[in-house]
Amino acid sequence: MTDAAVAESTHDDHDNSHDDHGLTFKNAINIAIFLAIVTGIEVLTYFWDFGDFAVPLLIILMIVKFAVVVAYFMHLRFDNWLFTALFVGGLVLAVAVYIAALTAFEFWS
Repeated sequence: MTDAAVAESTHDDHDNSHDDHGLTFKNAINIAIFLAIVTGIEVLTYFWDFGDFAVPLLIILMIVKFAVVVAYFMHLRFDNWLFTALFVGGLVLAVAVYIAALTAFEFWS
């Protein structure tokens, strides 16, 4: 195999591995559109009365947005599982403390 063939083969492998472990422009636009839609639903909770379902809906939407941003824009989808576990653990702790605080102030009654 010639040096040019090795260089071309290495270059092709690098390009393919980058596609597998990176965020393309098209994917970033699709994710941004998804996040805008989820944010729009969150804003709608201000204008429409969701009743007792409003707070759980907002918490669920917050978790979905957190997961998408962390997975793609912070590249945790492409990194070691330990980083994902640390972020998810922090989110679980934060949501638990928030729910405990709401419950302590009798928000759920």
